[in-house]
Amino acid sequence: MKEKISTLKSLLAVKEAERKYLQLRLEDKFDLDEGDQHMNILVCAGTGCTAGDSEVLISALNEKLAEAGLTDQVKVVKTGCFGLCQKGPIVAVYPDRIYYTHVKPEDAERIVNDHVVGGHIIKELQMFDTDRKTGEKVYDIEKIGFYEKQQRIALRNCGRINPENIYEYIGIDGYEALYHVLTEKTPQEVIDIVKASGLRGRGGAGFSTGLKQR
Repeated sequence: MKEKISTLKSLLAVKEAERKYLQLRLEDKFDLDEGDQHMNILVCAGTGCTAGDSEVLISALNEKLAEAGLTDQVKVVKTGCFGLCQKGPIVAVYPDRIYYTHVKPEDAERIVNDHVVGGHIIKELQMFDTDRKTGEKVYDIEKIGFYEKQQRIALRNCGRINPENIYEYIGIDGYEALYHVLTEKTPQEVIDIVKASGLRGRGGAGFSTGLKQR
């Protein structure tokens, strides 16, 4: 249990402590010392993957990492949905950006021994797509058809951070905007910002959020 966060200073301290892990799997890159680089194994805990024993898989990965003496160097992270539910459970290894599909708890030993320790990609588990023109397999996650044209905005960190870990949220600047609103902005300034954002309600009328009243 970390101490209660009551000041901006303590909030920023938590953020900096989390960044050495988040650096590996987020779009935003932070300046870190080389010694702070770690490996992360992300495991989908969406509904479909959970039904496929992803929770058991997480336990198995942690067990095998402990046996290999790697718990300080490799972090297993439970994440939100990766989106490609029919391929679950999905596991992503960062910073390698290798995605494995249909992963079973019994595959944990191979992922740790072959990939993490040995540096060898497990091809039969790796996510791929087939190029429609050439017929060749495509392994680059950014070029796989399902993901290629997606641009997540509000959900850009889904599948990359643990939704049940408030400290990871803080590590990606969570609550900083709230802090500045409460300490630096007047109520009218906040209203003006919301108006300028163009944010609208989703009840059907599309009413301006900046004009809504209690």
